[in-house]
Amino acid sequence: MRITRVLSATLLALGLAAGPAAADSSPSPSSSGSSDGRAPTTAGTSFRTAAEIDQGQRATASASAGDYLYWSFPADAGQRPTVKAMVRLPDTHAAQTWQIDVYDGLRRRQACQYGAQTRTAAQGTTSVELTCVMRTVRAWSEPWANDPLPGTYYVRLTVVNVTTADLGQPIGASIQVDSKDIGGSAAVDGSLAKPLVPGIAVSSKSESEDGGSTKSAVLSGIEPEDGWSSGWWSDRWVWTGVGAILAALAGIGGYTLTRGSGRPSRVPPGA
Repeated sequence: MRITRVLSATLLALGLAAGPAAADSSPSPSSSGSSDGRAPTTAGTSFRTAAEIDQGQRATASASAGDYLYWSFPADAGQRPTVKAMVRLPDTHAAQTWQIDVYDGLRRRQACQYGAQTRTAAQGTTSVELTCVMRTVRAWSEPWANDPLPGTYYVRLTVVNVTTADLGQPIGASIQVDSKDIGGSAAVDGSLAKPLVPGIAVSSKSESEDGGSTKSAVLSGIEPEDGWSSGWWSDRWVWTGVGAILAALAGIGGYTLTRGSGRPSRVPPGA
């Protein structure tokens, strides 16, 4: 009976842990970088003018072949962003090669784990699709490492191989970023003091007595919905607690099995 109760308690603990673990592994594409919730219909032409987009939004832009198109989005610790872009080409064109590149807040180029980051559209192809699945964003990293960290990320879309005759032809582009929450498997011991969010804006804070105004630098408003480092809770905490419970139950069960009846096997004569 005692062993049965021990096994029942173990199964109950595992059942309680399965719920939070499944919730942490679900995709979390929502974040709030746009005040009105509408996706932008234009793209920037440099890092400083990159159009801010929310995760889960589908942004569009009209441009010309040869232009550099930039967007930016926020990514927090524990997320694995996936960038998808599509370029609509004119009916008549020669073969073209398009590419998307992702940079972090320090403008370091981030490698793609997998996906078609560069693709060639054959002659007459009406569209080309590109995908970049990034590495999981870490809460902390060594200064010399190139790991993705919480903050702003930039996406650059451009054509890298095009004939002179096709330069300047009108094209349409669309981009969407979604993230999957990896959970405790990507958790590390440490965190950044501040996210890597460049793009300092100057805003008026207060007016001085002489009628002038004092200026203060503030960070860009692009950030995840629940704020930075919102994913401090992960299933790593759950499984750590489950491990402690299982260790305690194993100790109790082992003691119960080895203790016996608590009476000596032989009773000395005259006892």
